[in-house]
Amino acid sequence: MDHHHQQHHHYDGENDYMQPEDDWDRDMLLDPAWEKQQRKTFTAWCNSHLRKAGTQIENIDEDFRDGLKLMLLLEVISGERLAKPERGKMRVHKISNVNKALNFITSKGVKLVSIGAEEIVDGNAKMTLGMIWTIILRFAIQDISVEETSAKEGLLLWCQRKTAPYKNVNIQNFHISWKDGLGFCALIHRHRPELIDYGKLRKDDPMTNLNTAFDVAEKYLDIPKMLDAEDIISTLRPDEKAIMTYVSCYYHAFSGKQKAETAANRICKVLAVNQENEQLMEDYEKLASDLLEWIRRTIPWLENRAPENTMQAMQQKLEDFRDYRRLHKPPKVQEKCQLEINFNTLQTKLRLSNRPAFMPSEGKMVSDISNAWGGLEGAEKGYEEWLLNEIRRLERLDHLAEKFRQKAAIHEAWTEGKEEMLQHGDYETASLSEIKALLKKHEAFESDLAAHQDRVEQIAAIAQELNELQYYDSPSVNARCQQICDQWDSLGVLTQKRSEALQRTEKLLETIDQLYLEFAKRAAPFNNWMEGAMEDLQDTFIVHTIDEIQGLSTAHEQFKATLPEADKERQAILGIHNEIAKIVQTYHVNMAGTNPYTTINPQEINGKWDKVRQLVPQRDQALIEEHARQQNNERLRRQFANQANIIGPWIQTKMEEIGRISIEMHGTLEDQLTHLRQYEKSIVNYKPKIDQLEGDHQLIQEALIFDNKHTNYTMEHIRVGWEQLLTTIARTINEIENQILTRDAKGISQDQMNEFRASFNHFDRKRTGMMDAEDFRACLISMGYNMGEAEFARIMSIVDPNRLGVVTFQAFIDFMSRETADTDTADQVMASFKVLAGDKNYILADELRRELPPDQAEYCIARMTPYAGPDAVPGALDYMSFSTALYGESDL
Repeated sequence: MDHHHQQHHHYDGENDYMQPEDDWDRDMLLDPAWEKQQRKTFTAWCNSHLRKAGTQIENIDEDFRDGLKLMLLLEVISGERLAKPERGKMRVHKISNVNKALNFITSKGVKLVSIGAEEIVDGNAKMTLGMIWTIILRFAIQDISVEETSAKEGLLLWCQRKTAPYKNVNIQNFHISWKDGLGFCALIHRHRPELIDYGKLRKDDPMTNLNTAFDVAEKYLDIPKMLDAEDIISTLRPDEKAIMTYVSCYYHAFSGKQKAETAANRICKVLAVNQENEQLMEDYEKLASDLLEWIRRTIPWLENRAPENTMQAMQQKLEDFRDYRRLHKPPKVQEKCQLEINFNTLQTKLRLSNRPAFMPSEGKMVSDISNAWGGLEGAEKGYEEWLLNEIRRLERLDHLAEKFRQKAAIHEAWTEGKEEMLQHGDYETASLSEIKALLKKHEAFESDLAAHQDRVEQIAAIAQELNELQYYDSPSVNARCQQICDQWDSLGVLTQKRSEALQRTEKLLETIDQLYLEFAKRAAPFNNWMEGAMEDLQDTFIVHTIDEIQGLSTAHEQFKATLPEADKERQAILGIHNEIAKIVQTYHVNMAGTNPYTTINPQEINGKWDKVRQLVPQRDQALIEEHARQQNNERLRRQFANQANIIGPWIQTKMEEIGRISIEMHGTLEDQLTHLRQYEKSIVNYKPKIDQLEGDHQLIQEALIFDNKHTNYTMEHIRVGWEQLLTTIARTINEIENQILTRDAKGISQDQMNEFRASFNHFDRKRTGMMDAEDFRACLISMGYNMGEAEFARIMSIVDPNRLGVVTFQAFIDFMSRETADTDTADQVMASFKVLAGDKNYILADELRRELPPDQAEYCIARMTPYAGPDAVPGALDYMSFSTALYGESDL
């Protein structure tokens, strides 16, 4: 804290620090227990600093009397040098020294109230305690600063902040808040949680809590015990100054730990070098002796090679050795390593502090230890190898004996019944396939026997090895082995004999079998060929062209050419059959009667051959007839094609001409009508040609002809074209008639009509005889219409009521003429109906049928709604709403 601040605060030993408390005199009078606590605490506090200068005090009111330790204390605390002390023993020297100390305190901005050098020199306990408290306040507490608060409040705030997470700690002061000891424990646990198991502490056991904190603080934090647990518990309100002093040590330990450690280390390092070096030398000597002694004891044990006879005893030795390796040796390896490290460390330290190098006593050099250790390792390696070899030998014996028993048992089980089987005479009455099966079975047995050769050799080898390793039960092993070998030789002889007998029988039967096979091999394909030929000769065929039928005829001729060759093959096959019959007779062989490779017999072959020869001429006849049919079909195709190729283009041309008449507007509408009626006549006159084509088409269908490469026109095309032509001419005539009606009804002149047609043609950009919506919009704009989307949509709904997206010329004229003439047509129609109805407001179905053509009458009846007026009669129809509906949407 700088001097300005020190000027502002008058530390008078009471007012600032001890406001809630009373002054010294009243303290002392009130409670001797507090004085006792202060004595202990202040003494410990002073010593915690003085030990840094290598000294202590025993009695606080005696040991500061000459002022020397007091000055020393202040130097240690402040880190500053005081004036040189007087070394004399007289009272005046002591007062002078104490004054130097008091002046130094005053120079730090503390006003010492009623504390004089004489009282201190005289050993006035109360004054001495007061002075120490002032020092503690100034040097341990004043400079504490926590979040804008300082000194005592700062320390209190620090304690509260640090213990906040501990629910059972509530620090409000420096006396009763600390009585249960949890506050101290919490401070330690907060900074060094590993030092205290906080969860185990109980609020109702203050003695344990206080002692735990004091012991841990002393042992690990280097904070001396400044308080007595008994005193704190037995005092109603522990001494505040004692507690503050002790707590401030926690603050400094934790806040200034780093600084303190560094300083302490520096001093300790200097002091400890010698002690440490001596300690290291002693440690080295002791470690070296112990290690060498252990090695000397261990080597003989490792060199003992007395073998054991049982596996169990050897296993125990190995277990002991493993324990040595796992448990006894590792610490020694650690010691040896530590020894070398210590030696090197010591030498380095001695060199760095300019001391002579360390020379261990005779025989305890690092190299001596390394040599001894090498001897140990050598013995150990040899011992382990020997152990494992011994165990392996015993294991091998156990293993071999067990293996011998197993293999012998398996072999004996396998050989059981094999000798009887080999002496069986079953082949004497067998067929070839049975002989083959017996041979296969015998071959399998031979390879099985060969496979077992290995096992017999293994059994003999194991017996041999057991003898070499001096197995105790060798005689019984040898006897069993001999029996197995003798039986094995006998099996070999019997196998050879049976093999020869089987092969002899097989040779004889095989010759016959070979011929059977030869017969089967040739009879099967020949039989298949005949069946295939029969199938092909009877195969129905569907052909559509002359080329196809000629292809079939050619194939048939080629087939006929192969027949002589086939007959030769048939005779050869029958020859094989005769040869077999001869052999069977000659050797009296026991045959199974029929050929095992085929079911085909000579009778069957001859039967099928006759059938093939009978089918050939039948096929010839069928092909000739089909050829004639195909020629007739071709004639029908050409006949139809010649007609269709003329009619098709004629229809096309007429369509185009009609289209032109309706668009080109030559002459009046009446002229166009006359022109079109002439067309209609010429078209109707053409009908017989169409009918004739239909007749040809009928013939083609009856002949089941489905394709015609001579024309692209089908009857369907022609019919559709013809229908279209008739429809188009009728429609075009109708359109012209409508135009005439429109013209006359609306009084449109021929010129106007021509003008409409010219506009329409101009905007029919795709030349389809219709305008699409965009063409129509362009047309309207060209005529000066100025309309938005809604208006255009309304007009489109009039001219294109079916929403086809196109405008016909008729619709266009209607629209244009509505635009020019303005008659109230709905009213006119209504008036007309009224006339038909005899002036009634409704009309009856019969009246309509009487007055109108049938089509129109039925049209009206179907669409009129029943009349609902007051004068209605049954069957009355509403012609008024019907008339309105006719024009309702389109009235402009």
